[in-house]
Parts: sequence; structure tokens; C-alpha cells
Amino acid sequence: MVGMSRRSLRKCVDQVRVVAAIQEAERVTSGEIRVSVASFFWGDVEKTAGKAFRRLGMARTADRNGVLIFLVPSRRRFAVLGDSGIHEKVGQAFWEDVSACLSSHFRKGAFTEGLVEGIRMVGERLATHFPSAGAADRNELPEDVDFH
Repeated sequence: MVGMSRRSLRKCVDQVRVVAAIQEAERVTSGEIRVSVASFFWGDVEKTAGKAFRRLGMARTADRNGVLIFLVPSRRRFAVLGDSGIHEKVGQAFWEDVSACLSSHFRKGAFTEGLVEGIRMVGERLATHFPSAGAADRNELPEDVDFH
């Protein structure tokens, strides 16, 4: 998996299933969920995830309720970042639960399954604290998977 091309990254993650999971989760919340999948790199995954969070505009949601799942399949490493609005509602224990779920799947190379399950968990919690406004709810960020 070292030196993965974008095509290889796309083979690791079933974009159709991940986007469908994001759309399903966002039907019941005003929160925004994004997934970013990165090729191999040396360096700190958390720091790079923070850069992706800013690059993708995750902090520009009205309620500061964006969540990014950042994955590096070649290293089987990831980070889950929630903006301040959601973090102050759920606390650190929630992010640890999501991370444990993702980790159990990713260790086996089941990246899509882990993402789908993690997105479901995040969506359920977002819906509790940031329910959808129905027809008035506007989609603030795209659902596509960011490959870079």
C-alpha cells in the first residue's frame, strides 16, 4: 500500500457506500460529515487531519458541527475531528468510542465497513444534539469523499 495512487486509494474505499452513509446520516441532522482519504506520507496524522479539516472548510458550518474522518489506508492510521459545537456536546469519550469502532475495522483492512459504521455513529449523535430542520435544513458541505 506504500505510495498509493489516487486510483489505489479509490479501490480501498467504496466511495458509493461511504457517500450513501453520509447522506443517510445527514438526513436526520443539521451536522456535516466529511471523509478524507490520504495517500502514504511521513509525518503526524493528527496534524495532517487538522490541515484537511481547514482545507475542507469544516469549521465554516453555522453551528460549528462538522465532523471529519481522516484516513490513511497505507498506514492504517486515522483521525476523527469534530468542530467545537459538536465537541462541547459529546465530549472526549464519544470520540474515543468512534475511534475504537473505526480501529477494529481498519486493523482488518475493512476500510469501507469501518467508515460506514463510524459515520452511522457520528450521525446518530449529531441528530441528538443538532436535529435536522427538515426542508429548511441546508447542506453546508459536500458529501463526496476527498481523495488526496
